[in-house]
Amino acid sequence: MPNLKGKAIALFSLLILLLAACDNTYTPKPRGYFQVKFPEKKYRLFDMPGYPYTFEYPVYADVVKDTSFFGEKPENPYWINIDFPSLHGKIYLSYKIIGKNNNFQKLVDDAFKMTYKHTYKAEYIDENKIHTANNVSGTFYEVGGNAASAKQFFATDSVKHFLRGALYFDASPKADSLAPANQFLEQDMWHLVETLRWR
Repeated sequence: MPNLKGKAIALFSLLILLLAACDNTYTPKPRGYFQVKFPEKKYRLFDMPGYPYTFEYPVYADVVKDTSFFGEKPENPYWINIDFPSLHGKIYLSYKIIGKNNNFQKLVDDAFKMTYKHTYKAEYIDENKIHTANNVSGTFYEVGGNAASAKQFFATDSVKHFLRGALYFDASPKADSLAPANQFLEQDMWHLVETLRWR
């Protein structure tokens, strides 16, 4: 019995000491993210022989030929990726020739469906019309929230050419932490669209 009484006194004393030590109030710290230093905006021309389009892309990016589409070969050799190694991001560009096998309205509908697949994670989807002096029209989509791809577009001449682009990062889609990189690369995507020319 004395052993039990001694343990109870020791436990009570420890509890008093712990409560006395907790007189400081806790102040939560704001959530922080790493600061990313973005490169200076400069562009160069993508003008590969045989490709049905040209455009300007950033000097801090690499153009890489896309050789696989979900484990299969792309439908034509004009699918490329614009890789941003320092930002761990990529713009996937898929090109389709409008014709018998690729009905124009179906291509537009497919681009719309692919963007709106993100609605379960998206807080909003803004559509901005594209019209340039180079006979390029289409839609630029801005997807808000924790969607896998926050920036997407399709560009076309409505007769022969159809180009779709989508920006993805090698990271979990967290809108707050990816916002600076998304905004930075959105400018580059718009520049690509505005300088896009068909051949």
